Amino acid sequence: MTTPLVVTKRMTEFPADSHTIDRYEETGGYEQARRATGMSRDELVEEIKTSGLLGRGGAAFSAGLKWSFLAPSRPSYLVINADESEPGTFKDRQLLERDPHQMLEGIIITAIANEVHDAFIYIRGEYPKPARRVQAAVDEAYAKGHLGKGILGSEYDLDVMVHLGAGAYICGEETALINSLEGLRGEPRLKPPYFPAAKGLYMQPTIVNNVETVSNLPHILAMGAEEFIGLGHPLDTGTFMLSVSGHVKKPGNYELPHGITWRDLIYDVAGGIPNDRELKAIIPGGASSPWFVPQIHLDHQITKDMCAEAGSMLGSGAVIVMDDKTCMVRAAERIVRFFAHESCGQCTPCREGTTWMEMILRRIEEGQGRAIDLDLLLDVSDNISVGLGWPPKMTTICPLGPSAVSPVLALRDYFREEVNAHVELGGCPLRPVEVHA
Repeated sequence: MTTPLVVTKRMTEFPADSHTIDRYEETGGYEQARRATGMSRDELVEEIKTSGLLGRGGAAFSAGLKWSFLAPSRPSYLVINADESEPGTFKDRQLLERDPHQMLEGIIITAIANEVHDAFIYIRGEYPKPARRVQAAVDEAYAKGHLGKGILGSEYDLDVMVHLGAGAYICGEETALINSLEGLRGEPRLKPPYFPAAKGLYMQPTIVNNVETVSNLPHILAMGAEEFIGLGHPLDTGTFMLSVSGHVKKPGNYELPHGITWRDLIYDVAGGIPNDRELKAIIPGGASSPWFVPQIHLDHQITKDMCAEAGSMLGSGAVIVMDDKTCMVRAAERIVRFFAHESCGQCTPCREGTTWMEMILRRIEEGQGRAIDLDLLLDVSDNISVGLGWPPKMTTICPLGPSAVSPVLALRDYFREEVNAHVELGGCPLRPVEVHA
């Protein structure tokens, strides 16, 4: 076992009034936003680029570099992606509920850096309490002059609007979110030409940032880029939030430095596996990401590059831990079923393929599987994600379809014998078969 870590913050440890503007300002809140009103776009963009801050919404792209791509035409818009729909992810929910003014200060900094005067916070429809907290925070900020005309005593104007989605996973994809925000169907747009930085909301230059991404900005300006870099791994700077769930003794949100290992996270931070059972698999970055197994990946560092080299991604920071009593076929079927249900139907490989994948996996899990079913499953998957590699070769406009292939790859690479056992025994060898209604 490695040396126990000092956890930067367990995200449940908030004062009861942490969501209020008075509490936030007592701890220096809005000081960096006020400072940003006196800085130029170039200064702010360069500071964030230097910090190495990567987007925390899943793509892990440089936040400062993303800003620098913004097309010169105006008006420009800022959209905050709070459509936290990835299974296993609940970090943004706590930030919205417990510390909304931190996000609002980050929005002000981002808006100034991108010459934005209208910003939108898009919150998933199943988050009524976070939405109420955010709207209350926006109202408080307007009342104090931090938003609206001449924010923070400057000559800069900024309006912020809160918008609830209707509960579609696909609207976590930035172009589908923009479509939904415009009142259109939540369907992704082709890129190119619809890169948001060039043709986004209302066909104007648009920056789409995640809640956690902008929540980092006040701290980066306060401590400086170099100190922020020093908090984490040289190639993956700062701290990051992980939502740890599944078979661990202490599930929850944790803020940690990049560069720790999966062993550190599961056994030191999250307390290990209940009843001291054996670890069987890890989903490292939400349901979209290919799975890891302890025999190969347990001592890998948790960084963007290490995950990519191992054939997966950190994604949204949702870590789902599965012990040795978990049926891998059942776990795969549940995830594929989710993606089949959430497909927007725009692309044929995703619309048809995920449904066929779900049916095959359900057949195997319910004890009706055939010897050819795993090969059939891989053949269908290959029509969605050609070559069955990672990162996927896209046959669809967005990654939803290829994401559904991730658990199938885990069955092929690590759990083929378990699939075969389902077929040979007429059901799961780990538990009695439960037939779906």
